[in-house]
Amino acid sequence: MAASCAAGMAFVTGEPDAAAQQRTVAAMSAAQALPCGGAEIARGGAGIALDGGNFQFGDGRTIHLAGIEVPMSAVARTFEGPGGAAAKAELSRITAGAQVVLRQAAVKTDRYGRVVAYAETMRGEAWRSVEADLTAAGLARVADDVGSRACAAVLLGAETAARKAKIGLWADPYYDPLRADDPARIVAERGRFALVEGDVVSVHESGATLYLNFGRRWSRDFAVTIRKRNKTRFAAAGIDLKALAGRPVQVRGWIEARAATGGGAAYWRAPWMEATYPAQIQLADHD
Repeated sequence: MAASCAAGMAFVTGEPDAAAQQRTVAAMSAAQALPCGGAEIARGGAGIALDGGNFQFGDGRTIHLAGIEVPMSAVARTFEGPGGAAAKAELSRITAGAQVVLRQAAVKTDRYGRVVAYAETMRGEAWRSVEADLTAAGLARVADDVGSRACAAVLLGAETAARKAKIGLWADPYYDPLRADDPARIVAERGRFALVEGDVVSVHESGATLYLNFGRRWSRDFAVTIRKRNKTRFAAAGIDLKALAGRPVQVRGWIEARAATGGGAAYWRAPWMEATYPAQIQLADHD
């Protein structure tokens, strides 16, 4: 485990300091009891890693790891960002020669026909979560669709430890949270999975949607939308959405924006992000 931690740090930072390594090892240790996924759907050996978030199972099926977002490209500075090659190498190391158990995710397959599942590996008597190990090594971010509160808590804890230690992806400014008060910068990242931090200026309901507004200009400023039918999920997680007004928060998800025209020129409307699960919204940590 310590060797894996050091390898993740060496990706961009060179030799880790003792405190950073200790924090990451602790986060990786938590992965052993990760409560992610439902019933077991398959068990067997793993084939090759196709990239940082996908691998071939022993029966030939392609498995897409649930609950995390991993850079797919090995080519630096694509819209997916740098870090894909390191994530692929780490996934290969984690799964090589191990017994792999796949567990149900919220959806069975994605639009590419890949099986979406949480994955665990066994070496000796120890079970480990593939998703948590990649996240703790700083090579993956927690996705926007982690439905289980317990699973989200452990994954977010691993991500926070890696980010504070500035290992893996977190050593590269490309992955720094975007500023909510810079909507032009956020619009430029439309179509990208990102973290955004800022103060919620107001909370407003309109029709079937609740808006967390990060500015007063609705046509330009960043906002997070939440469909009213999903409000009960946030309430069950102890998140009072209306009470977020005036508070600093961090949100995660896919940046969206609509094209529009005005004065004969094309431009992008205010950027927004849809939040469906409680794990997408956290009080910002300024430490």
